[in-house]
Amino acid sequence: MKIIAPSVLTADLWNMSSQIEAFEKGGCSWLHLDIMDGHFVPNISFGPMLLRSLRPMTEMCFDAHLMIENPEDYVDAFAAAGADMITVHAEACVHLHRTLQIIKKSGKKCGVALNPSTPLAAVEEILPVCDMILIMSVNPGFGGQSFIDLAEDKIKRLRKMIDDRGLHTLIEVDGGINFDNVQRVAACGADILVSGNALFSAHDLTSAFKDMTKLANQEV
Repeated sequence: MKIIAPSVLTADLWNMSSQIEAFEKGGCSWLHLDIMDGHFVPNISFGPMLLRSLRPMTEMCFDAHLMIENPEDYVDAFAAAGADMITVHAEACVHLHRTLQIIKKSGKKCGVALNPSTPLAAVEEILPVCDMILIMSVNPGFGGQSFIDLAEDKIKRLRKMIDDRGLHTLIEVDGGINFDNVQRVAACGADILVSGNALFSAHDLTSAFKDMTKLANQEV
């Protein structure tokens, strides 16, 4: 079953609780939280306090995507705030394996994100340690960008790498996922598809989530 994970980066902060409730009514089980520090990416979003305030509202999996420098220094804070999956960027970690160990020690699942220009070789050696690999299909930092088509081949190659090794590592894709491309991207081998604008701009969030989930799970 392919999972659609709404990204709260484009949520209406004043109505976030009702928006989360609407997605839950549609069967949503994952919520993607983009953490930006204004250094690793040219934007600032939010920190552990938002996760802590949202945690009592839902039992969804909180998928914390740390687009920040020195992410190892903030793992404990996000773990304590209620994150279930903590994903760090390979480009931001000098000692990536050590950072993943820190996440595991906190009792959370760990993921590694790769920017569009970062090759799969960056995670080849630590793939068995990862619960998830996040393929960025836009350059990180801002919502509303268009999907970079080159990501499709990258997803296919990662899928083969995981399957050939007999691993159970999930593949997540983040950036520019909408109703026009979600079925195609899912068919490349993605397990989790993050969508922001396409979902949050819909008139009926529950119906939009159901429709996108249905598309992601249909054969091309």
